[in-house]
Amino acid sequence: MSLPVVKKIAWISLVPQLGLLAILTGLYYILGVKHAILFSALTYLMMSNLARFLVLKHHNRAVKFVKAEDFRSAIRGFQSSYDFLSTYPWIDKYRYMTLLSSSKLSFREMALNNIAFSHAQIGEGDQAILYYNKMLTEFPNSDLAETALNFIDAFKSDR
Repeated sequence: MSLPVVKKIAWISLVPQLGLLAILTGLYYILGVKHAILFSALTYLMMSNLARFLVLKHHNRAVKFVKAEDFRSAIRGFQSSYDFLSTYPWIDKYRYMTLLSSSKLSFREMALNNIAFSHAQIGEGDQAILYYNKMLTEFPNSDLAETALNFIDAFKSDR
């Protein structure tokens, strides 16, 4: 089964990330490293992957469960991710620097969306609607939640 993926990029997030890359390059240059640009790029990638590995471990594991179509386990993983990022909202708010992520969608919004999607996949439509509505409460401009709820309404009216 092919699962839908939505990737929205916040292009403005590239400004601080390129700034960090420039700082790293400058540091390596000052330290006399021969290939400063290469080493700064590698350092940036390592920092990015390490931050995402450590902070988003529940989210990443849940994505693997979705790909394996183990939606109940995915729900638990996304809920853990949502709870963690709700406890430390600054991580998600400043994800451009804390996680070096250019995602326009917050990881909390993604978690709620994926919980709702997973509930829908196992036939728990009422739970899916509940989570899509929770998304709209927390993220009033969520196109994902609005689209999903419209789709559910259209599906119900066709029956």
